[in-house]
Amino acid sequence: MTSDVPDRLPRAVLKNGGSRAAALCAVSTAATAAGLLLPAALGHTLDLLLAHAPATRWLLWCAALVLLTAVLEGAMEVLTGTLGAASTAWLRRRVVRHVLALGPRATGRFGAGDLVARLVGGAAQAGTAPGAVAALLAALAGPLGGVVALGLIDPWLAAVLLAGAPAPALLLRAFARDTSACAADYLRAQGTIAGALAEALGGHRTIRAAGAEDRETARILAPLPELSDAGHRMWRVQGRAAAQAVAVAPLLNLAVLAVAGLLLARHRLSVGELLAASRYAVLATGVGVLVGQAATLGRARAATGRLAEVLTEPAPAHGARALPPGPGRLELRGVRAGRGGRTVLDGVDLVVPGGTVLAVVGRSGTGKSLLAEVAGRLTDPDAGDVRLDGVPLRELSHAELRGAVGYAFERPALLGTTIESALALGVTAPSPTAIRTAARRACADDFVRRLPEGYATPLPDAPRSGGESQRLGLARAFAHGGRLLILDDALSSLDTVTEHRITRSLLTSDGPTRLLIAHRATTAARADLVAWLDGGRVRAVGRHRDLWGDAEYRSVFEGGKGAGDGAEAKDPGAGEAPGAPGAEADAEGGTGPGHRAPTEDKTEGGTGGFGPQRGSRTGRLGAAEEPEAGHAAGAGCPAVADGPEARA
Repeated sequence: MTSDVPDRLPRAVLKNGGSRAAALCAVSTAATAAGLLLPAALGHTLDLLLAHAPATRWLLWCAALVLLTAVLEGAMEVLTGTLGAASTAWLRRRVVRHVLALGPRATGRFGAGDLVARLVGGAAQAGTAPGAVAALLAALAGPLGGVVALGLIDPWLAAVLLAGAPAPALLLRAFARDTSACAADYLRAQGTIAGALAEALGGHRTIRAAGAEDRETARILAPLPELSDAGHRMWRVQGRAAAQAVAVAPLLNLAVLAVAGLLLARHRLSVGELLAASRYAVLATGVGVLVGQAATLGRARAATGRLAEVLTEPAPAHGARALPPGPGRLELRGVRAGRGGRTVLDGVDLVVPGGTVLAVVGRSGTGKSLLAEVAGRLTDPDAGDVRLDGVPLRELSHAELRGAVGYAFERPALLGTTIESALALGVTAPSPTAIRTAARRACADDFVRRLPEGYATPLPDAPRSGGESQRLGLARAFAHGGRLLILDDALSSLDTVTEHRITRSLLTSDGPTRLLIAHRATTAARADLVAWLDGGRVRAVGRHRDLWGDAEYRSVFEGGKGAGDGAEAKDPGAGEAPGAPGAEADAEGGTGPGHRAPTEDKTEGGTGGFGPQRGSRTGRLGAAEEPEAGHAAGAGCPAVADGPEARA
């Protein structure tokens, strides 16, 4: 996407109108033509009646023109509505597709609420552009036809009107410019309010717990004066233009009628021609209609400009290559990536052999989640290269890339109509058997089967806890397979027993290359290799047992989310049964063992930052987490034999 998008998008919107826009333009022009013929027909009919000549045929022609004008205007309304709806739908599809291609960069650049405002209200406003252009062309045909008709009646009538034409032309030009500027300011303030509201809705529990409802309401509505000012300016501009049009048009009409009266007195015009000239003068000075159409077009132009801002952001391009046969070897070469204008990963070099389980550890803010995004090309690095089985990810086709890389997140978004469709979401849909096998592996099959309609239960009818949502997210990742599986804190909301079973199944079975964002020493101890991130670089890669001798490495777990893994801190090679003293015992509050520090927000498409603390459900220091309410610990999980779990 290049910088000429703001210029090309309006043309693309008009071009997309296609046959509907052409039909609307034709119907509008036909309606204008019928309106131009009617004064001449009425004038001739009047002359016949005054001369006591037969006028029945001309009366029928006048009635037919009136009826035709009414039919054409009705057709214009229908075509305008359908054209606007089609253009709006096209714009929304294009912008939504681009936003999803941008990924986290879209919300980081514009904010979720602002994007929604642009896609809902902005796209609807921009979608009126083709209809407004077609109507404006027809509206311009009226004055032009009126001038021509006056010239045919008598050239002096056209000359008088043209002498005053520059005034309304200048009026329309200034009005169109001012309307676009006011509409842009209005939409910008509206987007700011929408963005603040989306933030507040996302943190509604925090706001309620802090008793800050009134303060947040004031923050969300802070741009209201700006919005009001832009709206009042828009109405003032339109009101001033309408007032000027009302002042200019009657003066031109009077001038034309005065000249027509003189010509009538000199017997150069008939009474019927005088009547026709008066109607044509009204049509020729119809600035009010032009003001309305120009206002619609100005608002559409401002809305189109805001959509063009989104489309200007360059989206990742995909190649056409396919992966060769391979085990899923992942390579990061000199990767540098940032977030919010700050470099987070700086010169990361990492090789993960195919089929290996790699745990990525590090303190908060060291870039673990960003590394996970870069590894599967949810975002592109600012510099460096990422390869899978020797092929740069940039060169893979979209389908090949998404079929080869699977993700599970801390707070997965379950999209679809039913539980089964949510688990099948992907480039290719797995079979029902594969979905159920994956659900059993993720310890989700048991609670899904207890739902009213099992896997066919509609998502709105399937309330879920955070842990159940995570299990469904894991099941979705397992169902799609692939060469590389990336888990970004995807076990954080599970009770200890369920996490223990899933982790053992995940780490002890053969499968694809697995990259885990790890916060607990137990998880790191079970992995084949550990990559230790520190200061935006890979400080060391090795087995957990070997790295444990470094005091700074131990401090990653002792002061972070992994703290409280007391047994593992003493002996990284020993795997304790879930719920044993010291194992996975995390509680809010305190420092050192038993404390979890604030963690990075790793919602799907999240932009980092600090999220809420996740501690023990019991709230007791040193007490093991209790299973999720209503479910036995580990229910629905595959049976895994107990025993030493350290793979190091």
